[in-house]
Amino acid sequence: MKLSLAAEEVATFYGKMLDHEYTTKEVFQNNFFSDWRKEMTVEEREVIKHLDKCDFTEIHRYFVDKAAARKALPWQERQKLKEEAEKLQQEFGYCILDGHREKIGNFKTEPPGLFRGRGDHPKMGMLKRRVMPEDVVINCSRDSKIPEPPAGHQWREVRSDNTVTWLAAWTENIQNSIKYIMLNPSSKLKGEKDWQKYETARRLKGVVEEIRSQYRADWKSREMKRRQQAVALYFIDKLALRAGNEKEGGETADTVGCCSLRVEHVRLHPEAGGCKHVVELDFLGKDSIRYYNRVPVEKPVYKNLQLFMENKDPGDDLFDRLTTATLNKHLQDLMCGLTAKVFRTYNASITLQEQLRELTSAEDSTAAKILSYSRANRAVAILCNHQRATPKTFEKSMKNLQAKIEMKKEQVAEAKVELKKATADFKTKGDGASRSFLEKKQRLLEKLEEQLVRLHTQATEKEENKQVALGTSKLNYLDPRISIAWCKRFGVPVEKIYNKTQREKFAWALAMADEDFEF
Repeated sequence: MKLSLAAEEVATFYGKMLDHEYTTKEVFQNNFFSDWRKEMTVEEREVIKHLDKCDFTEIHRYFVDKAAARKALPWQERQKLKEEAEKLQQEFGYCILDGHREKIGNFKTEPPGLFRGRGDHPKMGMLKRRVMPEDVVINCSRDSKIPEPPAGHQWREVRSDNTVTWLAAWTENIQNSIKYIMLNPSSKLKGEKDWQKYETARRLKGVVEEIRSQYRADWKSREMKRRQQAVALYFIDKLALRAGNEKEGGETADTVGCCSLRVEHVRLHPEAGGCKHVVELDFLGKDSIRYYNRVPVEKPVYKNLQLFMENKDPGDDLFDRLTTATLNKHLQDLMCGLTAKVFRTYNASITLQEQLRELTSAEDSTAAKILSYSRANRAVAILCNHQRATPKTFEKSMKNLQAKIEMKKEQVAEAKVELKKATADFKTKGDGASRSFLEKKQRLLEKLEEQLVRLHTQATEKEENKQVALGTSKLNYLDPRISIAWCKRFGVPVEKIYNKTQREKFAWALAMADEDFEF
């Protein structure tokens, strides 16, 4: 059936995703079909009434073939495409900020497609519309050359607001959230903000013990509101929970943070796993990532939780006298600039520093030191509940790695036999030629054994990190100066920890941190 242009485009969005898990979900299918029908002509709507009778396999095959053809392009063609992209980057990828040419983050609007959302989002499958110039607000200086809108179009608005850092903005149609074009993380502006963030967390280090003794005292307060505030703060401090914002119901996934925890999210165990006073937390956090933790708490916290849960239904708020706004105001009173996120940043950075101190030994090889770093990073990711699904390619790449290990083992065994022969030969002849041959075989064996150790380390790291997302904490919660100081102290090349883009983002830290830096 030949479709009208609008209906065909939306059909291709679904066809492209046919091998994706999303298209098997009922919510996704229903939302897609409802929005697709809105794009159809009256005649098309008469014919197409059930999604399960539509066959998208040919559309899917077209895009699979297209992707394969792009991969198979000869080098010259690929180079040509690369040059065209670079030309775009030079034209649209830079701006002048305070007299300096600064790189822009992502200067392209999102193309239309089907909304995915994270976790079980109720709006997944809905149609993300094409962003038009009429939707876009441009933010630039009064005296600058205003970018030209595409022919026949005009911008929604051009303004000069130097109190914000975005350069363009529009509202997307699914969640009505504002999307921004920002500066690249390596820009001076972003670097300064980053530095300030970690300096605020370092300020917390000076007052954190005072804050802890204060909330401990408040566990016994006569005022229920203060008790709830103190227990919530304990959770934010000890478990690195997010504060949790108030949301409009029904429109978004049912995700919660510390202040919005409900009775159904908490179970109390007088004893579990050999520990007393165990709290079991089970809820969907940011981006619908499940947070599950069984953790022993101090006795007063346990008693207070029993009190907060008394005579309440499962759907009732655990902290019914507390809102995110009042908690944030309380945090501001404790320290200027303090938020729940500052606690997360502080605890993440301190954990990394302590773990690196514990796990790293100066005598270790570089590969072993990097594994220690990865383990320290993982401790932080677990604290912050940064999870990921096991990558689709995990099994395959693990098999490849195991095959490499087996091959290397064989090479080591062969090298040992050869060394044995060379040793015997040297004992018999005792001349210079047989000595240099023996030394050559010794060097080869050492090199192969080192490579085998490296492969084993790689396999261990891969297995340990298959369900942990290390990147989020590394880029957003860990003071880069800790990692750079560690690299300098233990002679590990910074390139092994941060790639080129990350080194650009953290240029300020590379310039500042020496090996004695303490968070």
